[in-house]
Amino acid sequence: MSRIGKNPIVVPKGVEVTTAGGQISVKGPLGVIARPLDPNVGIERDGENLQCKVLGNSRHAKAMFGTVRALVSNMVVGVTKGWERKLQLVGVGYRAQAQGDKLNLTLGFSHPVVHQMPKGVKVATPTQTEILLTGVDKQQVGQVAAEVRAYRSPEPYKGKGVRYSDETIVLKETKKK
Repeated sequence: MSRIGKNPIVVPKGVEVTTAGGQISVKGPLGVIARPLDPNVGIERDGENLQCKVLGNSRHAKAMFGTVRALVSNMVVGVTKGWERKLQLVGVGYRAQAQGDKLNLTLGFSHPVVHQMPKGVKVATPTQTEILLTGVDKQQVGQVAAEVRAYRSPEPYKGKGVRYSDETIVLKETKKK
């Protein structure tokens, strides 16, 4: 059994959690998130807390116990505080510009790269070399950040490319004659 799954999820004021039809829906000040619920794990509400319960004795039920608890906890945090991911552009001439729901990137290709943001993810560029992605769904924000990073991932010799702000790149030494 998971130790994480045993921890209760604190639901702050102004957040509504409903489970119906095999789905869990969390509504808060920043938006609404709905996700299918695993049939082997149940969620009970007692006061201000949510508690996950294993509904079977199978390996799958025990494995999904902690996963469901973490997903629901991330949903509660998403609708109250939101999630954000910061990216940095490293390289001469590498620039980013947010235009509505599109992100224009100049990454050293012969053409500009335009990335369309999905519904629920907002993009901002505080400077030309910084990208700030925000949203209520942690998985969606992380997926968009990974897609933007994949356009030009950091190379190991000079470290040029798109990287997460908290990422450290281990640079290789160049070949000597």
